[in-house]
Amino acid sequence: TTSEIKSCDCSTDFKIDSCICKSESDNSKKSDAASCGCQSESDHRPSKTPRLFVIGTGPGDLNHISKRAVDLLQASDCVAGYTTYIELIRDVIKDKTIISTGMQKEVDRVEMAINEALKGKSCSIVSGGDAGIYAMAGLVFEICQKKGLRLIRYDEHEKSKESREDNTAYTASPPAAMAGEGICAASDNNTLEIEVVPGIPALAAGAALLGAPLTHDFAVVSLSDLLTPWEKIEKRISAAAQADFVIAIYNPKSKKRDWQLERAKELILEHRSGGTPVGVVTSAMREDQKITITTLKDMDTANVGMQTILLVGNESSVQYLDFMFTPRGYSGKYDI
Repeated sequence: TTSEIKSCDCSTDFKIDSCICKSESDNSKKSDAASCGCQSESDHRPSKTPRLFVIGTGPGDLNHISKRAVDLLQASDCVAGYTTYIELIRDVIKDKTIISTGMQKEVDRVEMAINEALKGKSCSIVSGGDAGIYAMAGLVFEICQKKGLRLIRYDEHEKSKESREDNTAYTASPPAAMAGEGICAASDNNTLEIEVVPGIPALAAGAALLGAPLTHDFAVVSLSDLLTPWEKIEKRISAAAQADFVIAIYNPKSKKRDWQLERAKELILEHRSGGTPVGVVTSAMREDQKITITTLKDMDTANVGMQTILLVGNESSVQYLDFMFTPRGYSGKYDI
């Protein structure tokens, strides 16, 4: 049983689904706990220590999510994420409070998740792929720094309180430039235990489906200029092409961005043959996945979208049957 909240004082569009046994009413807790799949009232009691888990859920299929990710999701009181990624893991989090938002609402859902955690709960923020690759982990740390929160690595083995307090590697020290901007000093009231859980990133999932295109040095570039100036993206593409890196391209095209992939092709062609193999993988390791191999000169005509990763080979990369691989250099050193 769920209830929905569609507005709040943060003035943004979001949705919170909550299990009815999380309601304020003690009677509701007792009568409805079983109906929503909760084993006991204690399952929904907030943890005493505020905890924030930033979790990469991998390609999307539950066969490719780590056990650690599943364990922490199931141990969480609430889960925050982009609506699409929430739906992909719905079977794992069906008894949790859900904070879901649409595209370009990343700041809102991170702030809501942090606020929930600071109430004494365990909250997970989920990202598709790996949480630290074009995903939410960086934004979480950035917002925590802005808020002056003290971050401590989550220790499930219950280290002594003294050793935790001595762990300063994740402690946010507000920069001097922020002094006077209302950032509070770290205190017990604004401390979070945090863990970032890795997931299989799109480039690794796509590479596995193609064969072995990333066996040698590679660079990763996103063609989305929403947060990065296009001029800087062009410089990075040219530098990677000139240095003969295999190039993994994220976010090649969207409804509003339909010309960047052609421009990327032009930049790479200045340093690479038009016959260079390019792997194109959409929705890697999901039911609707598509895998094709084209060439650099035809790369911009491939059927791609925001769920597509392209892997542009270097001068040594080859297509072999329906696969693509990049030699590491063994044949130049050994008899094979």
